[in-house]
Amino acid sequence: MTMGMSSHVVGFKPPDDKWKKMKKVWDACVSAGISIPEDVMEFFNHEAPDDRGVEVEIEELDCVREYREEGHQGFEVTVRELPKDVTVIRFYNAF
Repeated sequence: MTMGMSSHVVGFKPPDDKWKKMKKVWDACVSAGISIPEDVMEFFNHEAPDDRGVEVEIEELDCVREYREEGHQGFEVTVRELPKDVTVIRFYNAF
């Protein structure tokens, strides 16, 4: 069986006051052994909070374009066109 690989790019908004409040709710629920409220789950994209902030889907935005040239493939990101609160860009490969 051949395993494929796909490349992706996502942005992150750094933790702000809302992130910190949602994280406190998350931690309190985990500590108490109770379900995390749906709005908190949605805020963190149904994943455990990441100390770097909230992941933002940017791959489909106009600021991200696929890059292909002979022997090269990837993404180009026009930084000035990113959402203003995105301060980190992560490129990753999934297998």
